[in-house]
Amino acid sequence: MNLGSPHETSIIDLAETVRRLVGSKSELRFLPPRPDDPRRRCPDISKARRILGWEPEVPLEEGLKWTIKWFREMMG
Repeated sequence: MNLGSPHETSIIDLAETVRRLVGSKSELRFLPPRPDDPRRRCPDISKARRILGWEPEVPLEEGLKWTIKWFREMMG
């Protein structure tokens, strides 16, 4: 079953959001895509909705903030 957000986010937008949230000044590197890499990523969660009654409740940025906080706590 595909679990994810039905809202498409580009990899560059995701990278820039993570960089901003962690306060990084790291430079982003752009590499050629792999031949089997899909051009668009937008999961179809209809099966999860239908069978599990599930859909995401936490917005991407909020979930990233929780994840970053967890990693910072784990790494001391």
